Amino acid sequence: MTFLSTVFAATENAGHVDGFWFGLIAFAIFMALGAVVWSFRDVANRHAAKADAYAAAHGGSQQHGGH
Repeated sequence: MTFLSTVFAATENAGHVDGFWFGLIAFAIFMALGAVVWSFRDVANRHAAKADAYAAAHGGSQQHGGH
């Protein structure tokens, strides 16, 4: 028996998986990633004074924002 036929046999016997669980898992992953992004909010503004002090000490001009 090949690996692919083993997988097909296992999925046939597993029964029907409700779509609700796929949505719930996707939502949980989305919320976890959102928490990670939320934890990094306003990081640049918290360190603006430190960046300005470094630029002044090393003779460079520190510009915030933009490319």
